[in-house]
Order: sequence, then C-alpha cells, then structure tokens
Amino acid sequence: MRRLIALALLIVALAPGTWLRETLPLPSSAQSLHFMPVKLPDTAKIGSRLGAFRLESVWHLTSPNSDFGGYSALLHMADGRFLAISDRGYWLRFSPPDTRFQAPPRFGSTGNDNPLLKADRDSESATRNPRGDTIWIGWESSNAITRHDADLHLEGRVKPPAMRDWGGNTGPEAMAMLADGRMLVLCEGYDGTFENRHHRALAFIGDPLTSPPPMKFTFEGPEGFMPTDMAQLPDGRVLVLMRRLLWPFPIRFDGRIVIVDPAEIRRGGVLRSRVVARLESPLPVDNFEGIAITPGAGGQVNVWIISDDNNAATQRTLLWKMAVDPAKLPDARKKAREKPPRPSAS
Repeated sequence: MRRLIALALLIVALAPGTWLRETLPLPSSAQSLHFMPVKLPDTAKIGSRLGAFRLESVWHLTSPNSDFGGYSALLHMADGRFLAISDRGYWLRFSPPDTRFQAPPRFGSTGNDNPLLKADRDSESATRNPRGDTIWIGWESSNAITRHDADLHLEGRVKPPAMRDWGGNTGPEAMAMLADGRMLVLCEGYDGTFENRHHRALAFIGDPLTSPPPMKFTFEGPEGFMPTDMAQLPDGRVLVLMRRLLWPFPIRFDGRIVIVDPAEIRRGGVLRSRVVARLESPLPVDNFEGIAITPGAGGQVNVWIISDDNNAATQRTLLWKMAVDPAKLPDARKKAREKPPRPSAS
C-alpha cells in the first residue's frame, strides 16, 4: 500500500496543492469517536455490483484523537465490540454504531514503543482465536507475526522463514484463524514480477509462534487486485477483501470481495477465488483494508468493512455494514474470471 501512495505523492510533487496531507492537529488523547451517516446511492445505481449482499449503512468515522485513522484490520470481539488496528501500530475499540447501548471508545497501542518493534510499526493484518483471549498481528515491514493477550499486551514474536522474502512493503496483509485451528496468511504482493493474480500464502497448524513450518500454497485473486483482509463465514468458507489503486491523481480505489473454500487448500496448490461483490463507484468507496463478520437475523450474517484513510485530506475512514445469506453466495470452486475496468481520469 505504501508503494502505491508513494506513486501518488510523486505525482503531487509535480502538481503541488492538489493532493494534500491533512493539517496536523495538536496532540490529543481524547477518547471520543463520531459516526456520520453517509447517504447511499439509489438501488438502481448499485445494480448487480454487490451480488447477494445488501448494503444497509455506511458511516464516516472521525475523532480528535491523535492515534485515530489508518485502519488496516478489523476484528469482532467476544464482547460485541470491534477492534480496529492501524498501520501505525495503534488500536481502537468501539461499539457498532447501530448498537443501542454504546460503550465508550478506547484508543491504545499494540506495543510499538517496545524496542523490538521500533522498526515494525506497519501492522497490516490481525486475527483472534474463537474465545478472543489471544490476538495475532501481522507486521509488513519485517514480515513478522506477534501474539498478544486480549488487552493487546505483547506475548511473543516470530519471523517465519517462509515469509522471509515477502518484501518490505508487500508482506502479511491478510490473516485469519479458522474454526479448525489453522491460520491462513496471504502476501499482499504478487508472486512474480509480471504476475497480477497469484499471491504467496501459508497455512499454519495453529499458533505461528509454536507451530511447525507452515504449508505453502498460492492464492489466486481477480486480476490486478491485492488482498487486504479476510474473515470466515459460519459455513467454513472465507471472504477475502481485495483492493487496487484505481487512479493516483486524485487518489481513488476500487475493491472486491471474493470467496474461497479452505477445504480446497493443497500443499503447493492454487486456491482459486470467485468475485462476489464489486466495491466501486457510485458506491461510497475508499481504501478498504479491514473486514469482519457478525451474526445477523434469519440465518444471515452482517459483513463489516473499514477503510484506511492514509491520513490524507482526500480520503475518509468509512465503515460499511452489509447483510448476506451465506447460502446465497456462489460456490467458490466455480471460477469466475474478471478483468478489471480501465482506469478513468474522471
């Protein structure tokens, strides 16, 4: 992601004043969070972009807290609140905005003041065990994984040899602990210089800090998109959130949600995905990097996604809520190839 932003900044250097970083406010530790509803486009304009998903609400999140923003992972915790983790190593706990009784938001640090993590502040992925008393975080700059307790206190750290050559800006971008105890980790970068579909992937047998060497496989996504997060459905399948830079000036993004079946993972094999939702204009889109699933009504689940605003004046921290019946999602094994639309200058 940082590489994409660097490209946008290069263009800005040639045309100053058109894409600006937000004015830095005075340092604040205010424990407050605001949700501003975003108007949704007409159903007719959405068309088939969301497939079986129904977009229920979108909120623009803001806060005076200096640690707010840049969220790259989203977890639904056992107490019903969300845990969002930023690419600067900070976290935010908050209640869903449509919850009747709102617990006060809490801001904190994952431990990036620890000397071990001084150069490892780019946390890009996170997952937890079913009880929610253990949390794992993936660090892109060092291709490391840390383990934390429920209060985000650091318990341990590992740099898996299988992730050693994942790159400094294209490391463990998506991570999920499955119901069967396996942990999946996806590399953001493509598996080759001229590759734009395949990503290196690992399946650990349990905790990466204590498990034997992981199984290596390849994750195949839609052309031109990179994985940013993933979450498991009640039926065992996994939704993978993906993103690409659509146009760097002004900076705009395009997103996809794809579905995969972990039962299809084979050592050295290719795990194929199927696109189930296209997150694109006229929908209110931004740099979506976090996804979480919560129980819904009548056999449905709620799918939540959050965006990384990159602390840029032209971007927002958006939170989406969608509802979907997993039984209406297509079979992940029936491959549906998709060629992304051409970037638009508009």
